[in-house]
Amino acid sequence: MKIYSKEELNNYNQSLTYDDISLVPTEISRFKSRSECESKSTFLGHELVLPVFSSPMDSVTGVRMAKALSEYGCIGIVNRFDSSLDEILDDSENVNNIKAVSVGLQTKLEEIERFAERKLLICIDTANANNLAVLRKCEEIKAKMDVKLIVGNIAHGATLTDLVNAGADAVRIGIGGGSMCTTSIQTGIGIGQVSSLLNVFFEREKQNVKIELIADGGIKSAGDVAKAIALGADIVMLGRMLAGTKETPGEVIKYNDQLWKKYRGSASFGVKMKGEFVEGEETMVPYKGLVGNIINNIHDGLRSSMSYMNKNSIDELKSTDTFALLSNSSYLERLPRK
Repeated sequence: MKIYSKEELNNYNQSLTYDDISLVPTEISRFKSRSECESKSTFLGHELVLPVFSSPMDSVTGVRMAKALSEYGCIGIVNRFDSSLDEILDDSENVNNIKAVSVGLQTKLEEIERFAERKLLICIDTANANNLAVLRKCEEIKAKMDVKLIVGNIAHGATLTDLVNAGADAVRIGIGGGSMCTTSIQTGIGIGQVSSLLNVFFEREKQNVKIELIADGGIKSAGDVAKAIALGADIVMLGRMLAGTKETPGEVIKYNDQLWKKYRGSASFGVKMKGEFVEGEETMVPYKGLVGNIINNIHDGLRSSMSYMNKNSIDELKSTDTFALLSNSSYLERLPRK
């Protein structure tokens, strides 16, 4: 079996996803238990217990989710359709529990300024960051405010210098990889998340720019979170993994003696009713209970991965350079069987 480095994976002749690769432990681990491994990290000045973001989808992150994730040392980006955000901003006690909010290209600077005054991270939530309108919005915000800006999404790192020069501090990486995203089908654009992340990772080094990387899309398990960070992501964005939890917006629905909640892409029909977007699907997901259960599972899985890989910190995990490519049979062999 060949052991691949990041650079070799980046130069591989096909587009790769998380299911196509595995981390390969090649060192004797110095850890007796995963509890000895430290998952703390810093993202745009925020100290985190776990390098996890929630997606600013309207069926994933409202104010309630953002507060809950803050308690677990993660970050939730409140979706820009959340009507309760104005009330929270006027409450100095509650606003401290929110770290990030999303805005659109049409959001007025006066409104964004309210977020900036409260030192919130601002996410310009668009499907394509390689767009003049996005760059101009970044420039307008940075010219008037002292704020950290997140932009997205991109699938390739060719434009990183343009984004940084416009004022972007972090970028969401991934087009077409979300479980509710139909961009690849609708537009023909969709690159495997592993290949996208590696390309941007190496382009950041080549272009010598300072920008933090967010792996956004395709995350199905704690193992995928570990892979994303090992590939160079600074933080990982979750959508479907958090969908259906108690803290997501929307009511719990009982159908066929089972509990469900709605989950939809930001461009799904339910959102298009508000006059936005064109790509996305809508579905129901089983009710999962408290989001803390999901976060604790990710925390345990990530630290277990770190102990296998003999990595004591997130920075050490990012230095991973031993990967394997999996055949379809290899992938299927690893799946649990009943």
